[in-house]
Amino acid sequence: MGDSVICELQNITKRFPGVVALDQVNLSIKKGEILAIVGENGAGKSTLMNILSGVFPPSEGRILYEGQERRFSHTREAQELGIAMIHQELSLSNALSIAENIFQGRLPKKATGLIDKKKLFQDSQKLLEQVGLGGVDVKTLVRDINASQQQQVEIAKALSLHAKLLILDEPTSALTPAEANVLHGVMGKLREEGITMLYISHKLDEIMKISDRIAVFRDGRYIETLITKDTTVERMISLMVGRENSAAYTRARYMSEEDYNSRPVVMEVKNMTVHKKVQDVSFKLYQGEILGITGLVGAGRTELLQAVFGADKREHGEVYIEGKEIKIKHPSDAIKSGMGLVPEGRKAQGLFLEMNVRENMSIVNLKDQISGFRLIRRQEERKKVTEFNNRLRVKTPSLEQKIVNLSGGNQQKVIIARWLMNNPKFLFLDEPTQGIDIGAKTEIYDIIHELSENGMSVIVVSSEMQEIMSLCDRVIVMYEGKVSGELIHSDFEEEKLMTFMSGK
Repeated sequence: MGDSVICELQNITKRFPGVVALDQVNLSIKKGEILAIVGENGAGKSTLMNILSGVFPPSEGRILYEGQERRFSHTREAQELGIAMIHQELSLSNALSIAENIFQGRLPKKATGLIDKKKLFQDSQKLLEQVGLGGVDVKTLVRDINASQQQQVEIAKALSLHAKLLILDEPTSALTPAEANVLHGVMGKLREEGITMLYISHKLDEIMKISDRIAVFRDGRYIETLITKDTTVERMISLMVGRENSAAYTRARYMSEEDYNSRPVVMEVKNMTVHKKVQDVSFKLYQGEILGITGLVGAGRTELLQAVFGADKREHGEVYIEGKEIKIKHPSDAIKSGMGLVPEGRKAQGLFLEMNVRENMSIVNLKDQISGFRLIRRQEERKKVTEFNNRLRVKTPSLEQKIVNLSGGNQQKVIIARWLMNNPKFLFLDEPTQGIDIGAKTEIYDIIHELSENGMSVIVVSSEMQEIMSLCDRVIVMYEGKVSGELIHSDFEEEKLMTFMSGK
């Protein structure tokens, strides 16, 4: 890696109404390096990347790119200079081929004005070879390739713009460990070719593995740049949160075999089957238990949870609560039975992005806030929302703040608070800390632990091994829609879990 600087950010400040998102940030980016950008949600990482990629301009400060001052008013201007951003939510069109996606909006044309398919396919094939997909047919529809390959197509798309500086925002959040390794291998090859990459991730083990340097941000300010080989995860975390911290989370107490023999079964699921997704799955849930469900992507974890909740249609299956069968044909039936579900897709499935914090939090509980005249008792609503907002320590300037302006961790707290306001007996959490920083993760773990201590039964679906092992009393492992193994906390071993996850 050369020491020449490809980009320098000088005194970058960004103000939004009521908040300073970035405050006098200075950062140098070297040519041909992988620079990790880390910090808690709300630290300013995404804001800085959006400025650099031309989504919006800074309020103050200068961008020096390849030695010249630049000011981008549109992403296209940044792309023309070789700066491309690959967002966490991919921008591919499932119904188009790989080649059409790579050159979408820029398809090569013949002199007659018709699409030059030969050039399209040849150019696309060269780009696929560059990102490690040389064996894949460029005519394949994007919907027919896996998540890892879609990420590689996004990178190929960026390289088709002659990208010199790639920004990757949480690129492995939806990938299995094996798929993430493939992506990291591609990144290593691109680094050898002199392409610079900014890598945003909350997976600190990945950052230690793939990056050359680590730039730490906190509360909108640049804190320090670490040389990866000379630092530790603990040092990184302490800079991120502003205090000494540990990467590992440990509960004070986990359920023992004696607890399982003495505590009542509060829910039992029998023979749950969802077409081509879940096959004849049965399990029990005990009072005050935190039950983990894990497995590789596509194992059927989410579908199982949503079938129990009535959000996915089941072929057959029975749900018993305290020994009595409950007919759940719709989520409203599950809610009446005391269930709450925090879905995996926070923005797509869990939030009303145009609404404020108060409206998002109270929406399930509104039936209890309506007067005899069918009007919402606003004073009572605000009182209850304020109570749960304080209880879960949601960081927001106001209850009237739009939910879209909150960090991922605080958005997740709002969704959890929404269900707690409904006083559920059971809380289902699907990937509760995906895309959330280490500080917010710990706070959410503490909330889950407190709920279990107060007698609530919780099911956590997670693909993070460490999360399952540190948080749960028991874990059910799924493979290709079936239960492949089950362990209580005293028997947890990473090797055992991985064996079950691989179907062995």
